[in-house]
Amino acid sequence: MTGFRVGSVPLPRSHLLHWADQVSGEADERAASAGLFPCTVAGHSGRMTETTDVHRRRGVSAALRAAAPNRPGPGAVMRAVGRLEHTEAMDGLLAAVRNVVRAVPLGPLRDGLHGRWLGHPVHPMSAQVPIGAWTSAALLDLFGGQRRAARTLVGVGLLGAAPTALAGWVDWGELKKPQLRVGLVHSALNITAVGLYAGSFAARMRGRETAGRMLGFAGLASASAGGALGAHLAYRQGAGVNHAEEAESRVGTDWHPAGPVDGLPVGEPVRRRLEDADTDLIVVRDAEGQVHALAEKCCHLGGPLADGDLVDGCVVCPWHGSTFRLSDGWNATGPATGPQPAFETRSADGVLEVRLRRPE
Repeated sequence: MTGFRVGSVPLPRSHLLHWADQVSGEADERAASAGLFPCTVAGHSGRMTETTDVHRRRGVSAALRAAAPNRPGPGAVMRAVGRLEHTEAMDGLLAAVRNVVRAVPLGPLRDGLHGRWLGHPVHPMSAQVPIGAWTSAALLDLFGGQRRAARTLVGVGLLGAAPTALAGWVDWGELKKPQLRVGLVHSALNITAVGLYAGSFAARMRGRETAGRMLGFAGLASASAGGALGAHLAYRQGAGVNHAEEAESRVGTDWHPAGPVDGLPVGEPVRRRLEDADTDLIVVRDAEGQVHALAEKCCHLGGPLADGDLVDGCVVCPWHGSTFRLSDGWNATGPATGPQPAFETRSADGVLEVRLRRPE
């Protein structure tokens, strides 16, 4: 048969098939946009598969746009993390875990884990070992690398995770509440990753390579999510960064007036402001009459040093106990990992003047 009739009007077969293609394509698009999978019609499966693929790609793109930030405001991910920062329901658990972390008798090792010897936190640096090893193992699993090499990398990552976690917990115990909340979830994700990789290593040792790979991929996903929260802690919430850096950039190398010398008490911290540099100082006159000055905002988390105690020529931050030497700002004890900006002092016509001390 070469055609069809509608009533008494003959229609060529080619016209009818063209009309069917149009109707089928429109139906496919409507069904796909509604989240339905259209049935396959003989002769049109190619069109329908293509339409479904297009809508799947559009769905993935829409999901990514919803999660990522956009011009009107933050995406779903940033909103979720923002809510996490203010989830007070976690605070009871936070207090209990924090007390345990602080009670562990680490002695001088605690400052070492903070990174006082290094000048910055140890935890982010040591995290490169497990993340790097596990990422390399995943690449070998994906592209057909040697099984023994992948298994070895998983084991190296597990070994590196232990000191990394210990350093992270020590740092976590000295943070503010919003940081503690995010940090606890960060830790939970990393603990999950370690558990999955431990299972992956055990499966590989028993020759169950497929299970080992699947557990490894799941572990890498969990570790990556934990790493994203770690980046939020550092770069959005300021955990582990130098909170006194702005004093150095604002003051520069010039001398600045810091109020009258007369009236400075002996052995008591006084807050003075450099009006022309928009910077606060802690000023202390010692028993010999020498005047010392440090940046007032603690470099660890911005604590007010002028409210701290003076002990053996040092000032102790009232927030977390970081101890800084008055003579040069050196951090005698942590959790601060770097020295406090220190200033040279002189008296000019009864006015105290200060200048940023440069490293010798």
